Amino acid sequence: MGTVAARVIVLDTHAWLWWVDAPRKLSRAANRAIDRADRIGVCTVSVLELVGLAERRRIRLKTPTRTWVANALGRDRVERLPLMTDVAVYAAELRFVGDPIDRIIYATARAEDAQLVTRDERLRRFDPERILW
Repeated sequence: MGTVAARVIVLDTHAWLWWVDAPRKLSRAANRAIDRADRIGVCTVSVLELVGLAERRRIRLKTPTRTWVANALGRDRVERLPLMTDVAVYAAELRFVGDPIDRIIYATARAEDAQLVTRDERLRRFDPERILW
């Protein structure tokens, strides 16, 4: 009897925010992938990025930041993805120029053998097979 691998996706920070607060901002393909996923990965660095954006008032959350993060990470099927040493090394070695957080999120998706939901055009050009939008 064979086993079927769990379908895992990783959300970029903006995709995580939109999935929770504004799902209409996601593409149809992104919404469909999230709906079908067995596990929805959210990187620890996305928490760092999102809290920083909220603190600098670049985004507005519907609830206090700590409450928003706790509720968003507590959603059904959400899995917290910590920064692992091998992921950090791979992220540092990536050949595309960009934000270190984007590199870590991409490297985490790769380590999880997961698709990455992001609207980031640079990442979409870098690895169109892994990136979903």
